[in-house]
Amino acid sequence: MRVNIGQLMKMKQQGEKFSMLTAYDYSTARLVDEAGIPLILVGDSLGMVMLGHDSTIPVTIDEMIHHTKAVSRGTKNALVVGDMPFMTYHTSVEDALRNAGRFLQEGGCQTVKLEGGEAVAEKVRRIVAAGIPVMGHLGYTPQSTHQLGGPKAIGKSTEAAARLLNDARILEEAGAYAVVLELVPAPLAKLVTEKINIPTIGIGAGKDCDGQVQVIHDLLGLFADFVPKHAKQYAKLRDTMLSAFTEYMAEVKAGSFPTDEHSPTMDAGLLDQLK
Repeated sequence: MRVNIGQLMKMKQQGEKFSMLTAYDYSTARLVDEAGIPLILVGDSLGMVMLGHDSTIPVTIDEMIHHTKAVSRGTKNALVVGDMPFMTYHTSVEDALRNAGRFLQEGGCQTVKLEGGEAVAEKVRRIVAAGIPVMGHLGYTPQSTHQLGGPKAIGKSTEAAARLLNDARILEEAGAYAVVLELVPAPLAKLVTEKINIPTIGIGAGKDCDGQVQVIHDLLGLFADFVPKHAKQYAKLRDTMLSAFTEYMAEVKAGSFPTDEHSPTMDAGLLDQLK
């Protein structure tokens, strides 16, 4: 049975830590699901790791839904979260509601994520009222990268910390079932986790959040453009893949691949009829 938001709340109440990973395709989603990861985020980070953009901003809702469909088809147990991309919920409550609905109806996921606090509270409230669970996202918000001046920790001053805590409380009041804290100083993330009743999910926010999320390309060592400070490479698949590609190329050039083992056969006598 698929993980639900009630189970996440129970995990927080019982002090049970949980994990979330990104996935963007069917095959990867199947592996993440098989491993038992309870949440899969189809993140707009696909703009960088899958589509080659330098930020999440160019990603469209049609691209997000395309990838969300694939991930949803690859999962049976994980709760799939569709990341609402730039300008799909900013303009109006109606647009936010319509686009959130597309993620569930077309993308097949069970919940959506959007960035922001007080400014998006009414949209969160209306989406939740329509029966669509919403995950919030505070701290460094990649869709605001130009305004923020690039990735950096958010909440280091007293004023900024108070604003972030207030935003977390507002999101909870609006009906969000969880909130991602990205690049938030660890002591502040700990305080927020203690002060709100919904789970916090950290990425570069210390160990005291209820859950953790990582971009799968960072975790697997696939994305070589840069490795964020908050990421840990549990594997270095880029090196493994490069080695496999060069070995394949060398064998083709040498004529040692394919062999008879990799080739279909037929009755050689049938060829006599073609001579």
